[in-house]
This record gives sequence, structure tokens and C-alpha cells, in this order.
Amino acid sequence: LTINYVVLRLSIVLSLTSSQKQNSAGTLCRTKPTDLVFIIDSSRSVRPHEFEKVKVFMSRVIEGLDVGPNSTRVGVINYASAVKNEFSLKTYQTKAALLQAVRRIEPLSTGTMTGLAIQFAISRAFSDSEGARVRSPNFNKVAIVVTDGRPQDGVQDVAARARAAGIEIFAIGVGRVDMHTLRQIASQPQDEHVDYVESYSVIEKLTHKFQEAFCVVSDLCATGDHDCEQICTSTPGAYTCACKEGFTLNSDGKTCSACSGGSGSALDLVFLIDGSKSVRPENFELVKRFINQIVDSLEVSDRQAQVGLVQYSSSVRQEFPLGQFKNKKDIKAAVKKMAYMEKGTMTGQALKYLIDSSFSIINGARPGVPKVGIVFTDGRSQDYITDAAKKAKDLGFRMFAVGVGNAVEDELREIASEPVAEHYFYTADFRTISNIGKKLQMKICIEEDPCECKSIVKFQTKVEDLINSLQRKYILWKKRGKVAYKTLSSHRERN
Repeated sequence: LTINYVVLRLSIVLSLTSSQKQNSAGTLCRTKPTDLVFIIDSSRSVRPHEFEKVKVFMSRVIEGLDVGPNSTRVGVINYASAVKNEFSLKTYQTKAALLQAVRRIEPLSTGTMTGLAIQFAISRAFSDSEGARVRSPNFNKVAIVVTDGRPQDGVQDVAARARAAGIEIFAIGVGRVDMHTLRQIASQPQDEHVDYVESYSVIEKLTHKFQEAFCVVSDLCATGDHDCEQICTSTPGAYTCACKEGFTLNSDGKTCSACSGGSGSALDLVFLIDGSKSVRPENFELVKRFINQIVDSLEVSDRQAQVGLVQYSSSVRQEFPLGQFKNKKDIKAAVKKMAYMEKGTMTGQALKYLIDSSFSIINGARPGVPKVGIVFTDGRSQDYITDAAKKAKDLGFRMFAVGVGNAVEDELREIASEPVAEHYFYTADFRTISNIGKKLQMKICIEEDPCECKSIVKFQTKVEDLINSLQRKYILWKKRGKVAYKTLSSHRERN
């Protein structure tokens, strides 16, 4: 088989799929029919501009839903000392009407009767008369409670009754909220149903989590709802494309090109890892997995990639310097053994350590070899970062910033190299940082040709893999439609 033949068959297959409706960002999601009620605290502690942030959060979640009488219905309960039913599950049947209604909501500005609001949800908001559907495996019943204070009534018993009635409850706390109250309200597992943000200004960060929570089609690769040329990896409600070894992903994020040569790049890479108490032990284990995911993508040796690791909290601790370990296995074992510091968040001090020590010759750095720093944090720095962040970039270090949870995006952008959009990443949930790891694997390559980061295999082998992939797609499209079958068949006959 010639290269021209492969290209011809590829162009045929691509032309057959051009009419399929796809989202260029790979964010397809079908939401399971849900009765969703927002229970929103608008007591006097919630200032008007903060309440506007809550309305933006609700709107963003609604934008990601399939809204309609036979799909997802949305209601909103506004509460303070009293409870106000802003609109019921049956009131609005289109997304546009819902969004307009949310914009019209005004705060009540009195006390905090959270238990009364949950009781209202049980007795009225989720009733048949207000548009709720009969309890069934085919429908979800979900309440999202947003509060910033300690309730003036009891919540434990009424929340238990709501859960027993089949209502899944998410509890979002803001600022000085009582975390014990959130845990009394939320469904199990609480790690998935309790969220905290330090202020209303960052509540929008939780939007993506809830869009994923309502997504029922989590494996879009298996359903064929993608257009990756070689490898498709599903995430909840979305997918990412990748390429086989010996190929590199093109700028369209979907197609692949064959590598031209090379066996690896020299690279000094240091991780700066936040070990503050807000990370929590179970999430720190996920961070260690994230590090090892990146290590797996490197060619580690004296001549290629070297890896160093620094953990910081109220102080800075070098876990191991560049070059101490000569292979991936030893690096990954050392990462797994790393103990959690569990104190403050001195990101500026950690950046200064990176500049003064981590990339010094005495700590294993090699002259003339590109330097890459990956800074991981889950919260606002307790010290000043501007000068150290600027100096790192002025020295030519390529800096990536990864934030989770309450990380401050302005700080992430300040740390990140230019272009900033390609060097900083944020996710609301520790469980999704592996997706960031996948994106970073190709970006940390210093060479202009990304293929230099991978071992190169014979092109002919990859051509055969591509042909096999196309043949599998041909069989799938043959089942989907006669037009696709006839078009491809006619080309096969002519060739």
C-alpha cells in the first residue's frame, strides 16, 4: 500500500464525516432527565454584588443542561428568614426563559433558615403539583444548596428526610460557612457532594463540576461521538484526542502527523508541589499520581529528561534534586514515598527556591539545557509571588501553573509563561487533574518539533496502523448509513 493510497482513503473518510454535528472543543454531553432545584441563601450576609455571582453560577449550570418538559426541569427557591418560591419545575420549559427568570431574582436580605428551605423543597418544590415527576430510575431529583453562614434552624433531620425521599443534595459553602452544617445537608459520598469556595467571586469555578455531574454520556469515545484520527480519551461529558507513539497531534487537536526523527530532548524539569493543609491527604495522593503521569511521558536519562521535586507549605523542602534518579521507575517510587507537609501556602518562597536552588548546577541542573517548572497549588499564596514569578520567566525558565479548587487564577496567570493561555490550567476538582496531566504531556516539550519528545518507530508500521483504523471506521460508518457505504465502495472499486 502506498502513502498516496492512505491519504486518499483518509480524505474519503473525512469527507463522509464532515456533515456530522460536532463541537470543535470536544464538549458533547447529553444530560439525563433531571428535576433540579436550586436552594439559594440570600440572607443579609450575602451582599447584592455577591448574590449576582450566585445568579451567574446558576445560569452557567443551566446553560450546560438539556432543558425541556421531557428532559431537565429547573426550579429555584430563594430563602432567608422566609422562603420564596422564585419559580417551579413546571414554570419554564426552555433554557432561554429560565436564564431570563434567573436574572430577575432579587435577594431577600434577612436571616438564614436553611432547614425551612429544605423542608419547602420536600413538601412543595419536588411535588407533583409543581412539576416534579414520579420517582423513577429514569429521572434524577437533585437539589443544590448554596449558603454562606450558620443556619438559624436545624438541618440534619430535614436533610435526612429529603435524601430518603430520593433527592440527591449538593451543598456549597462560601466564606465563613459552617462546614459541619454542609456535611449534615449533603448526600453521600460527601467528597462529591460538599464544596467550599472562599468567596462568592470564585463560585463560578464550580460550574464545570456540576455540568459534568449532570452528564449521562461519559464515554463519548465508545459512542463514536468524536472525530479523533487515532486515539480518543473520554472525560465526563467530553473527550480529548491523542496520537500513537511516533505521531504528534496537530494544532486542530484531532489529526496526527508522522514524526520526522529524533530520539528525545534534553530537559531539566522541576515540580513545585503545594503540600498545604487545605489539599488534604486523599487529594495529595491524587497529586502524586498527577506527577507520575507527567513522568511517564518523558524520556528519562543523563542525556534526556531529568526530574526534580520540591514540596512547599509554610516552608520549602526539596524531595529530590535534578539527576538524582536516572530512570522513570526510581522517580515514580520516590514520588509515591513523598510525605505530606500539611501547613501553609508560601508559593512565593517556593518560586524563589526554584530560582536560587532547584535549577543550580550544584543541584544537578545542566548548563544550556532548557528549564521547565510546573507549579501546583490549591489556594491563594500567603506571601508575595510577583517578583519571583517574573524573575523565573526573565531567566528563561518555562513556567506552567496548575490550580485546583480555591486556587486564584490571577496568581496562576502571573506564574505562567507566555502565551499564558497555554501555560496555566485550572480545575475545580482534584479528581480531574489527570486531564490536565494529559494536556501537559505534549506542552512540556521544548523543541519546536514535538516529535523530538518521543522515540520514533518506523513510519511504515504507523501507516499500517492508520489503515487498520480507517477500516474499522469504515465498518462503523457502513452500519450508520447507505450513503457512506456506497461512496467508500465506489472508491475502492476504482482503486
